[in-house]
Amino acid sequence: MTRKSNVVKLSRARPARPKGEKRPTKAQRSWLRAGLSEPGGKLPLFDAKGQRVNERTVRSCLDQGWAEPWFNNPIKPDWLVCKLTDSGREAVT
Repeated sequence: MTRKSNVVKLSRARPARPKGEKRPTKAQRSWLRAGLSEPGGKLPLFDAKGQRVNERTVRSCLDQGWAEPWFNNPIKPDWLVCKLTDSGREAVT
C-alpha cells in the first residue's frame, strides 16, 4: 500500500503590500508597461495586435492613478491620450 505525501508545495512568497493597495490586471500591466520605453511615458492607443486599447482598461488605470491624461486629441476627441504616472511605473516594475 502506497501512501501519498501530505506535504504541500508553497508558491514563491510575495512581498507584503499595504492593505487596500490594488495591483494592475494582466491587461492593465501590459498597457502600462508599453509606456516604460516611450518618451514621456506615452501610453499607446493600440495594442500589439493593432486593436484599440479597451476603454475600461484605460479608465481603470486613470482611476487608480497609474495613468493620467496627457493632451486632447484634436483628430479623435473621444480618444484619451495618456501618459504613465510615477505610481504607474511603480505598479509595473
